[in-house]
Amino acid sequence: MPARPFDLSRARVLISNDDGIHAPGLRVLERAVRRLAKEVWVVAPEYEQSAASHSLTLRRPLRIRRLSGRRYAVDGTPTDSVLLAVREIMKDRAPDLVLSGINRGGNLGEDVTYSGTIAAAMEGALLGFPAVALNQLSENGHPVKWGTAEHHLASVLERLTSAPWPAGVLMNVNFPDVPARATRGVEITRQGRRKIGGVLVQGRDPRGEPYYWIGSQRTEDRARRGTDLGAVSQGAISITPLTLDLTHRPTLGTLKRAFD
Repeated sequence: MPARPFDLSRARVLISNDDGIHAPGLRVLERAVRRLAKEVWVVAPEYEQSAASHSLTLRRPLRIRRLSGRRYAVDGTPTDSVLLAVREIMKDRAPDLVLSGINRGGNLGEDVTYSGTIAAAMEGALLGFPAVALNQLSENGHPVKWGTAEHHLASVLERLTSAPWPAGVLMNVNFPDVPARATRGVEITRQGRRKIGGVLVQGRDPRGEPYYWIGSQRTEDRARRGTDLGAVSQGAISITPLTLDLTHRPTLGTLKRAFD
């Protein structure tokens, strides 16, 4: 069933992330959403889980720690956090909307396959709820412009929840690394191309054994119009609808003919 439009002011909202329960982006999102929604629940990982992707903990038990009223920490992944929130913490009544973030840094291009922020929203979508991942771009070594995301968040969420989108689709929102007043509108974009891990750093530990450290350097194409990377590089807010169905449909016919 498609996700139906709903009144955000009367909504029950679940917030999670991958940066952990004490992350500044989570506090920004929580503060902003409390001004918009009737009821806000926060269930996030106890510790940072960046690049955890859509991993689920199956080989050990999970623990839930209640911090206050409707704030909980889970000693697992972002996926664990959303699953436990829906199936246990909020089992009396499900959320109307799942939000993940605000991530410190963008999730653009192929980032979405690694991202724990995307994974939390993905789990919400898999469980049947409208879900949005929120990211604030930032340059390493520079202060994060949380004010940009906070300033535009209400408008973005109100417009997203005013229109339906299909089941199995989640929204990936990236706020550009510019001051709030310098933002150049909103662009609806497709996923661009950006590959993390362009550099491997090799070293030796105190025992003399070699190790490898995956660097954050990325190979990316910011010039393609209509992509998430292209939009944020021009100072616009990027909204990309992502689908849970990874099937490449044009190839289905080719393969069916090949195996007929």
